[in-house]
Amino acid sequence: MTQEKMSPLRARMIEDMRIRGLAETTQKAHIRAVKQFTAFLGRSPDSATPDDLRAYQLHMTDTEVTPSVYNARVAALRFFFGMTCDREDMKKYIQFRTEPRKLPIALSFEEVSAVLASAPGPGLKYRAALGIGYGAGLRASEVTNLIGDRYGRPGKGNDKGKVEGLVGYGRRNFMVPMPCFADWDAFNGYLEEQCHKRQADVLRGHKVSIGERLQADLAAMRDLPSAPFEACDLQSGQVTSTSVVRYRSNDYSVPVAYGHREVWIKGFVGRVVIGCAAEVIADHPRSYDTGDMVFDPVHYLVLIERKIMAFDQAAPLQDWDLPDAFTTLQRLLEARQGKAGKREYVQVLRLLERFDLNVLHLAIKGALQMRAVSFDAIKHLLLCRIERRPPRLDLDIYPFLPRTNIATTSAASYMSLLAGGEA
Repeated sequence: MTQEKMSPLRARMIEDMRIRGLAETTQKAHIRAVKQFTAFLGRSPDSATPDDLRAYQLHMTDTEVTPSVYNARVAALRFFFGMTCDREDMKKYIQFRTEPRKLPIALSFEEVSAVLASAPGPGLKYRAALGIGYGAGLRASEVTNLIGDRYGRPGKGNDKGKVEGLVGYGRRNFMVPMPCFADWDAFNGYLEEQCHKRQADVLRGHKVSIGERLQADLAAMRDLPSAPFEACDLQSGQVTSTSVVRYRSNDYSVPVAYGHREVWIKGFVGRVVIGCAAEVIADHPRSYDTGDMVFDPVHYLVLIERKIMAFDQAAPLQDWDLPDAFTTLQRLLEARQGKAGKREYVQVLRLLERFDLNVLHLAIKGALQMRAVSFDAIKHLLLCRIERRPPRLDLDIYPFLPRTNIATTSAASYMSLLAGGEA
C-alpha cells in the first residue's frame, strides 16, 4: 500500500486484509471502494446506517454502474463492516446484484465456414486446429497442446544432439576457411560432394563404413512421401497500403491488386514466397539484412500506368537493370509522343507480367530493327516468337503502326527555309 498518513480505521482494515491473505490488488480495490462510499456518505464510514447503505446502492443503480463494479464495491463494504467494524448485522443490508445471463451468439453455417476458411496457409493444419477448437469449445492453449512436437522442439538444439553434432562437424571441416559460392545451389552441391567423400570413412566404435551403414538405414526406412517436404518457415501476414508484406524485419512487394489482403509467407533459405489463398503472387530472393525493401518493379506497373507522371520518381523502378534496347525504345516513344509515349512504354513493360524478359527483349530488338516502334508491333512480334510462326507485320496493312524513317541530312534542304522567308 502507499506510504501516506492514514486514519486508524483504514490502518485496521488494511491489517484485517493482510490477516485474511488478500492479494495487494484486492486490498487496493477494497480501499478504493470504501473511499468512494465515504465520499458519498460525507462522514466516517463506520457510522453508516442501514438507510445509508440503501441510499448508496440506489445511487450506484441510478448512475448505471455495471454489475461487476457494483458487486466489487459490495464485497468491499461487506468485508469492511463484517471484519473491521464487527457489524455483521449490516451485511444483510448489502446484497449482490445478479448479472443477467445472455444466450451465447450462435454463428450460422455460412459464418462458421467463413471463419474456418480464414485459417492461414494452403495446408489443412491450421484449419483443422481451428475447427477442433471451435467444435469442442477449447481454449487457444488447449488447442496448442493437442499438436505436440513430434521430433523435437524448433530452435532447441539439445533435443537433437546428434543432428547438432553433425552440423558442428560440417562447419569445422567443410566451411573452414569460409567458402564462397555464387548461389545456394552451388553451396549445397559442394556440401553433397563432401558428404559423398566421407562415406568411405569408418568411425570409431564401428566396423563398417558410413556408406555401408547408410545403405542399411535406407533399407529399413519407408518410402518418401509423394508430396515433397517444404523446408520453410510458414507465417501469415497482411499486405500494407504500399503493397508490401513484412517478413523478419524486411519488406517484400506484391502486386498492387492484393492491397490490404491476408497472405501466407514461406521463408526458404534463399527466397521468400508469398501467396493468397491457393495462388502464389510473389517470389523474391531472400534478404538477411534489417529494414531492407525488396521490390519487383512489375508489381507496380499497373498503378504507374494510371499515374504516368510518377514513372521517373517511382521508388520500385529505381535501379531496375534492363537491357539497352529498353532504354532506346523509351527514348523513341517519349520523343515522338511525349506523355502518351511514356504510357505506351509502361504498357510494353507490363508484358513482363506474363512473358519472360529475354523473350520480350528479342521482340523489342526486332521492332527497333523494323522501325515499328509501338506496343502493338512489339506484342505481335512477341507472340509470333512464342508460337514459333513468322510475323506478318506489314506496315502498309497496319497503318496505325507508326514507321520511323530518318533521312540523310542534306545541306541543300536548308535552302527551303530561305525561300520561305523571302515569300
